[in-house]
Amino acid sequence: MELWFTERHTPYVNFSIKVERQLYTAQSEFQRIDVFESREFGRFLTLDGYMMLTEKDEFIYHEMITHIPMAVHPNPENILVIGAGDGGVVRELTRYQSPKCIDLVEIDELVIEVCRKYLPKTACRLDDPRVHIHIADGLKFIRSCENKYDLIIVDSTDPFGPGEGLFTKEFYGSCYNALREDGIMVNQHESPFYAADAAAMQRAHKRIVECFPISRVYQAHIPTYPSGHWLFGFASKKYHPVTDFNPTAWTLLGLSTRYYNAKLHRSAFSLPTYVEELLRDVEPQ
Repeated sequence: MELWFTERHTPYVNFSIKVERQLYTAQSEFQRIDVFESREFGRFLTLDGYMMLTEKDEFIYHEMITHIPMAVHPNPENILVIGAGDGGVVRELTRYQSPKCIDLVEIDELVIEVCRKYLPKTACRLDDPRVHIHIADGLKFIRSCENKYDLIIVDSTDPFGPGEGLFTKEFYGSCYNALREDGIMVNQHESPFYAADAAAMQRAHKRIVECFPISRVYQAHIPTYPSGHWLFGFASKKYHPVTDFNPTAWTLLGLSTRYYNAKLHRSAFSLPTYVEELLRDVEPQ
């Protein structure tokens, strides 16, 4: 008998991966957590039946959500990561020397435990001495922070269930207040391709634009996410993600990456026409 993991992307489109075996399943206080092993994508993590990451393509997501802001901010010392219990963002951040403190806020402690055990390639730097793990609701945690962080990375799940509060105007306003005067916020911005995902993306973009003076969207190709076309949001109090980017300075750091590079950094902000139109529809005129 063959076992397949299937995720519904729309009422008319499913995405399936043949599973060799199921390594873990449990219901936490917040969500169902599953880890599978496949021949094509290696091990992969799902929450409530939705794909979070696979060993084969997680590097794309984690490099793009991390290196873009790290390459723009000249000296990010204090960093907040919301969500990201799988450890991938932390792994990429700890490759830099500049961070002195990385606060990781994850609502579901079991996600961290499961990833430590079953996805060690992703969760391999959670014990770095600069990393401080807080088991808390990101929305509540950020309310008590003011003028504290140089960079906030919001690695949330989709805008429903445990991650729903991380797509509200209140949350983005709290992030603005928690950032220093030259702070940057980056978030996963959903896909623009299918109608329901595009609508969620537009809602998030509208709320971010209303909170930050600089707001741009960039893209990456992630094969196991809906449509493969994925967006990220870059919001800042001071720095523009392209004009304030110094490719030479980043290249001199000597970091080895598999997806991100200095040339890709600029081009990632060049969006297809249909995406530009979706964004313009919700931006202030």
